[in-house]
Amino acid sequence: MLQADTGLEVVGDCGDGDEAITQTLELLPDILLLDLSMPRLPGLEAMRAIMNNSPSVKIILLTATITTQQVIEALQIGARGIVLKNALAGDLTNAIRAVVGGDYWIGGRRVVNLVGALHDLMQQAAVPERKTFGLTPREMEVVGCIVEGCSNRDIAKQFTLSEETVKRHLSNIFDKTGVSTRLELAMFAIAHHLVDPSQ
Repeated sequence: MLQADTGLEVVGDCGDGDEAITQTLELLPDILLLDLSMPRLPGLEAMRAIMNNSPSVKIILLTATITTQQVIEALQIGARGIVLKNALAGDLTNAIRAVVGGDYWIGGRRVVNLVGALHDLMQQAAVPERKTFGLTPREMEVVGCIVEGCSNRDIAKQFTLSEETVKRHLSNIFDKTGVSTRLELAMFAIAHHLVDPSQ
């Protein structure tokens, strides 16, 4: 299917997760199409190994079915796109072009704002009891603001705090959740239900 597209070149193919890791590290493709359920090593595990060794490759997962939780896990590991097999003919080249262009492909559409898309996904999923990971009520409020894309200045204004205090809160939140960037924190917050998806 892809060979019919003159703008794309297929540089390799493999039959299982182990081979996918080896070939990706050897061939260094721009895009890797990875089946979620492969022999010998499942897609998410193979993806984790590849991202640890070759983080520049952009991975699109192919799957027959996927849960919201798996979508979130895949995106946290580093997937840039998820294409359902029953939509391959219509979606695959569009997904590849979206990902090459720096965007994501989730739920059959190009996604520019990853955090927003994850927020939408969580609205479709049942929300289990919230864990707080030791975060204080104020820190939980700051996390909510980060998910909404607020800057430190916005947060300071909203809660009548100094920007220095906001930075201190963020530093504590990063320590407690084990993340190191605002994007990682937003993804962590959505994956672990630290924010109410109905907001």
